[in-house]
Amino acid sequence: MRVLLIGANGYLGRYVADRLLADPAVQLTALGRGDDADVRFDLATGSPGALTRFLDAVHPGVVINCAGATRGGARELTRHNTVAVATICESLRRSGCGARLVQLGCAAEYGPSQPGSSTAEDAVPRPGGPYGVSKLAATELVLGSGLDAVVLRIFSPVGPGTPAGSPLGRLAEAMRRAMQAGDGELKLSGLGVQRDFVDVRDVARAVHAASLSAAQGVVNIGTGRAVRLRDAAAVLARVAGYGGALHELDVPHGGPQQGHGHGHPGRPAGLASIGSPRSEATVEQLAATAPQPFPYPDGCGAWQQADVRTARDRLGWRPRIGLEESLADIWMEAACRI
Repeated sequence: MRVLLIGANGYLGRYVADRLLADPAVQLTALGRGDDADVRFDLATGSPGALTRFLDAVHPGVVINCAGATRGGARELTRHNTVAVATICESLRRSGCGARLVQLGCAAEYGPSQPGSSTAEDAVPRPGGPYGVSKLAATELVLGSGLDAVVLRIFSPVGPGTPAGSPLGRLAEAMRRAMQAGDGELKLSGLGVQRDFVDVRDVARAVHAASLSAAQGVVNIGTGRAVRLRDAAAVLARVAGYGGALHELDVPHGGPQQGHGHGHPGRPAGLASIGSPRSEATVEQLAATAPQPFPYPDGCGAWQQADVRTARDRLGWRPRIGLEESLADIWMEAACRI
């Protein structure tokens, strides 16, 4: 089976590539913007016609799209997450290769959900920010394309290679600095959110399974269990051997946080904000605009948990790697910088 992998150098794409290369039945071709791609092509600016000619020449049986942007303004996110997918869909429609499309979506497409609930694929999407909107638009393009296609909505991926700017990446970095400086306490904010953390290697297994399956539509990829970020911090401290105290700085019930990001003037030593920074605002403005007390960069509020029955039933997939192992691998990378 010939597979065209788009975005092989990204956080998820690297593990998907490793998983596919371990399958002797797969012939892998990587397409991307970097010099190390087999074929250089920028989906955000390239024409559907040029990509169609390449598809006709390579004739893949499966196209997997792991490319996209997680940061930037609405225009940049739309260009890399929505326009790029429109180019892929149009190229596949024009091509005679008849390839199956596996598109990587994200849980940010759903937006906030009720605490205690599990979000199923038939939930009405209400993304809480431009990133989720751009990914949801891409999903709608795929679903309306008429192609043989499946969209995997990935919940909160963790594990080795976790980006330093992500909440768990920032948490590991804050703990590393505290240990390096000999700080006996670590002051943290933004720990009240609960997320469904799924290991990136399990995500790669799900992508592989989806490429071999006949499943169409949307399929959630998560663990089916939400974990509070403060509990993840406690596990990380244990695997890191950090014996200091973890102090939370959040004010309950939507009150303002102390500090708004790394390097904030007047911030005590060891303080870290695990979430997206907020601009200065009055208490009244915060209360009026913030739907939940703990900011988190995905726009999904205080709670998110996947209903993963569809992945089990249609892909034969279940997560295998526990959060403690994922966090231990994150810490190993952070510890190498001590």
